Amino acid sequence: MKKNMIIITAVFVTGTLIFIILYRVLGFGILLTMSITFGTISYHFVMRLVVGFLYNIFMNNHADYQNSWFNVSTNEQKLYEKLRVKKWKYKMPAFEPDIFDPRKHSWVEIIQATCQAELVHETIVVLSFLPIIAGLWFGVYPVFIITSVGAAIVDTVFIIIQRYNRPRILNLIKR
Repeated sequence: MKKNMIIITAVFVTGTLIFIILYRVLGFGILLTMSITFGTISYHFVMRLVVGFLYNIFMNNHADYQNSWFNVSTNEQKLYEKLRVKKWKYKMPAFEPDIFDPRKHSWVEIIQATCQAELVHETIVVLSFLPIIAGLWFGVYPVFIITSVGAAIVDTVFIIIQRYNRPRILNLIKR
């Protein structure tokens, strides 16, 4: 997944630059639309990579899993049961699946990684809405709103998975 994310990011950043250059040279409105679209998608991918990179530098998967921020309430667990997280969580990709592998890491290391992953995705959710500000310059708010909301929803799914798994990992640690 990591390699694919980097490749996708490079493709969209390159596409953005190409469409900007073509728009400047040819001046066709569709090229501006493509520049904005590719640029917005580029932002979402670059931002994800940068946020994850920064959390890795500062935390290196050593989050304090006992911090109250990471506590999962009974009502929250009931919500996850209603959402049937157990049935679909394995269908979602992991950026670095090895950090969640119990054959390679202790359960304490894994729970710390889940906490860091949660923080990464929570930060991304917030930063997903920054492109809406670009509507001030380009006036095409629907593009920015749709991509921002869509991106936030995707990252919320990953937060749910981390929080769903946490009590189960805590039980394994206590044993």
